[in-house]
Amino acid sequence: MDRIEAMMVFRAVVDAGSLSAASRQLHMPLATVSRKLSDLESHLKARLLQRSTRQLVLTDAGAAYLIACRRILDDVEEAERSAAGEFSAPKGELVITAPIAFGRLHVVPITAEFLRAYPDVDVRLVLGDRMFNLLDEHVDLAVRIGELPDSTLVASRVGATRHVVSGSPAYLDRHGRPQQLTDLSGHDIITFDHLTGPGAWKFRMGSSEASVPVRARMTVNTADAAVAAAIAGAGLTRTLCYQLAEHVRRKTLELVLPEFEPVPWPINLVYLQQGRLPLKVRAFLDFVTPRLRARLADTAPLGK
Repeated sequence: MDRIEAMMVFRAVVDAGSLSAASRQLHMPLATVSRKLSDLESHLKARLLQRSTRQLVLTDAGAAYLIACRRILDDVEEAERSAAGEFSAPKGELVITAPIAFGRLHVVPITAEFLRAYPDVDVRLVLGDRMFNLLDEHVDLAVRIGELPDSTLVASRVGATRHVVSGSPAYLDRHGRPQQLTDLSGHDIITFDHLTGPGAWKFRMGSSEASVPVRARMTVNTADAAVAAAIAGAGLTRTLCYQLAEHVRRKTLELVLPEFEPVPWPINLVYLQQGRLPLKVRAFLDFVTPRLRARLADTAPLGK
C-alpha cells in the first residue's frame, strides 16, 4: 500500500464530504477510492470514518489521524515544490481565480504582461462568480470582491468598487432621470442575480440604509448581460463600477442617483499562507498589486 497516496485519498474524502465527490476531485474510480480507504483502515487497525447513506463522520481516531495527514502531506508537497525549484526562482503553474467581468477587464491584461516578464511561469486563470475554495481546488491566488469573512486566508487590499445605477441616455430621455429613490418605482429594472435580489435594491441615506422595492422587467445572470441590456435601452441596471466604466466614458451609459450609493466594497487578493510562499506567487503578487491599484484608482472617480 502506498501510504502517502492513501493519506491523500483520506484527506480528499473528508474535504469533499463523500467518496463520490472525492472520486471526481481525484479523477479516480469510486471503487478505487473505497478500496484505498478500506486498505488504510485495515493497515491502521482503526475505523477512520463512520459511513451512512447520507454522510461521513470522522471517528475520534480519524480526527486525530487527519491532523497528522495534513501536516505530513503539507511537508511532502512543500518538499516537492522546493525540489522543483519553486523556492529558488519563479517557475511552475500558477492557478488564479477572479470574478468573470473583473478578470476579463483587469486580470487578463495584467497576466499577459506578467507572462512576458516571467517566461518560466505558466498561468491557469479560472474566471467565475462563485467562491472558490483555495485549498480544495488547488488555487494559488484569488481576487475577492466584498467584505471578507474571518478565515486563514491572507488578504492584500488593492482597491474598492462602488455599486452604481445606470441607464442609456436614450432610455433616460424617454423615461426621465430619477432624482429620488422613490422614482425607481416608475422605471423598468434589469437585475443581476449575483449582485442583488430581484425584489429590492439597498441604498445609503445618510448614516442609515434604505431598501427600495424594484420590479425586474429583466433578470440576467452575468454583469456583462446586464450592462448590454442597459445599453440597449431595456431599463436601469445596478452593477459594480468597474463593470461599466468604459461605457460611461463613451457616454453609452449614464449614472443616476450617485448620492445614494452604498458603502464601496473592498477588492482583495487572497492566498493561503502555508509555510514558505512559492516565488511564483510572490512574484505575481508583487507584479499585479501596483498595477491593479492603478487601474482601480482610474475607475474610482467615475461619475463623481
